[in-house]
Amino acid sequence: MRSKSVLIFIGLYLWASCSWAQQDTILRAKTLKGVRVRHKETTTKIESKSIQQVEQISGKELLKAACCNLSESFETTPSIDVSFTDAVSGYKQIQLLGLASTNTLITRENIPDNRGIAAITGLSLTPGTWISSMQLSKGTGSVVNGFESLAGQLNVEWKKPFDNNRFYFNAYQNSQGRSELNAIWAKKVTNKISTNLLAHYKNQWARMEQNKDGFTDQPLGSQIVLSNRWIIFLKRDWEFQVGAKFSKLANWGGQMDYIKNEPQEPRLHWGYLSNLQRQDYWMKIGKVFAATPWKSFGIQMSYVLHDENNSYGLTNYSANQKSNYVNFIYQTKIKTTDQILKLGASWLQDKITEDFYQTFTRNEKVWGVFSEATLIVNKQLSLVAGIRLDHHNNYGFFATPRLHIRYARNEKTTMRFSAGKALRTAAVFAEQKAWMASNRSWVLHNDAQTAANPYGLSPEIAWNIGYNWNRKIEWDYRPGALSFEVYSSVFTNQVVVDVEQFNEVHLYNLSGASYANALQVQVDYELAHHLDLRMAYKFYDVKISYQEGLLQKPFIPSHRVFANLAYQTKRKLKLDATWNWVSAKRVPMNILGETYDSNPFSQVSFQISKEYKKQYEWYVGVENALNYMQPNAIIMPQSPFATGFDAALIWGPLMGRSVYAGVRLQIK
Repeated sequence: MRSKSVLIFIGLYLWASCSWAQQDTILRAKTLKGVRVRHKETTTKIESKSIQQVEQISGKELLKAACCNLSESFETTPSIDVSFTDAVSGYKQIQLLGLASTNTLITRENIPDNRGIAAITGLSLTPGTWISSMQLSKGTGSVVNGFESLAGQLNVEWKKPFDNNRFYFNAYQNSQGRSELNAIWAKKVTNKISTNLLAHYKNQWARMEQNKDGFTDQPLGSQIVLSNRWIIFLKRDWEFQVGAKFSKLANWGGQMDYIKNEPQEPRLHWGYLSNLQRQDYWMKIGKVFAATPWKSFGIQMSYVLHDENNSYGLTNYSANQKSNYVNFIYQTKIKTTDQILKLGASWLQDKITEDFYQTFTRNEKVWGVFSEATLIVNKQLSLVAGIRLDHHNNYGFFATPRLHIRYARNEKTTMRFSAGKALRTAAVFAEQKAWMASNRSWVLHNDAQTAANPYGLSPEIAWNIGYNWNRKIEWDYRPGALSFEVYSSVFTNQVVVDVEQFNEVHLYNLSGASYANALQVQVDYELAHHLDLRMAYKFYDVKISYQEGLLQKPFIPSHRVFANLAYQTKRKLKLDATWNWVSAKRVPMNILGETYDSNPFSQVSFQISKEYKKQYEWYVGVENALNYMQPNAIIMPQSPFATGFDAALIWGPLMGRSVYAGVRLQIK
């Protein structure tokens, strides 16, 4: 009996133990800590589902360096190259696929910007602190946005009135005497009406002379840019937007002893003066049909008034531009929502007057229609095919076909192909103002067949073909991306800027071959938690047929290497470092009758910033930390009024090491 009781007790104990163990297992399963899924949004990325190769550059990317205006916003972006235009004006120009910025369509929220005589100067009139993001597409863009883009399109998105920040303020100061203030105030008037005011002020108050040539390294002067816009959401899914922007710039420089507005005489001092005023007005009207969201239409309108006066020693250049732009877009489906059709019509007018030794006037009127179809064949294959038919009052009718194909082999690998045609009128003087900072003679070549065209020259016409390969990678549990791309631009006509002869600038229509081949390989990888590496290599083969034969285009390097390291601690301390290496560039003939290759050089910059509660941030940094400057940037600086003086043979950095600091404040 006793033994039986013991067996029953042991059985009950085992049953209870198993039950408690099971209960404990269930309890433990219910009380396990949640799994944290970490996903970090990169500051620059390629939209994997986009049919066209689109590089999304976020506002956070712009904060990695001292972003002061649009031309200075690409220090940490390897796709775009930035260089000085000349040694006196301080302007910078961007290059894409080995071609000047004039071959890239620059838009402000899909409305054309920085066109005509503002192709170079307009880049400095968009403050970097106003930008919320940018979309960079390489190769010929969509026919919806016009017929001009050859190398690509850069669309700039401004900070919206309904963004989270009610007030934004930025103050910047560097060791070279440059001060900037930026402010944005946003107001949500009602649930459907919002507005913002944007203000920018820049002042260069210190005369800098770091390369010991007797000239100021950058001009003195001030710049003011103001803007206001309204966004209104109306009943029945209508949207209305209207805005205005006012810009004023006054710069002066030249020899260190030059006094502003001093008469330009050989017995006195060589001076540089630039006064610019610009007004931009725009309006957008759009409607999306709620019952059929794939159907919509929109109207884009803009008006620009641009006026500037410049003097480079004894050389004077003034220009005035009035531009009107209207674009109507209608979107619907063909059969299914995987088949989208866009139809539209556009009107563009540029009325331009330039005074440069004589008066040049042109009144270009272009109206056109376009059609673009987007077809998603399956999960792997999709394409966009479009064509424009435009009529130019000088060039007559012309067609612009474009094609983009995307093939996704799997979720990690994407390939894209693009091909298309572009046409544009070259603003030959405004785009080549750098050569006015010299005593070169200008020779404009034209003939009877093209005498009625602007400047008596034919339009620039070119084809662009491109291929992209992108792959997402993961190594040691950390994400990354590989990309390879190659583009070829072939001109059937081009306005050749020939400076191969000493002390002369020749402008003529292309007779022969002209092409630009560009290759880029890029690696993005997270080396460690919060430590990102971006590396890129670029190769350029850009040649033009000059009167002397087929030659490499001046000031274009064959090789570039780029690297960027970005680190952020848990306490929002951010460190960024960027290295750029540029190979030798071909330099045209100088006063000694020599052509030569420049020196390869490196540039290093870094920045440290600290953010507090997403409201306040300070930053300090160094640009051109190696203090490398182009030697002998100005030819014959001691005799600026004599034959041979040239401040436009620029292949390297003109400013030495610069230390800067600033603060950012945002109130939600």
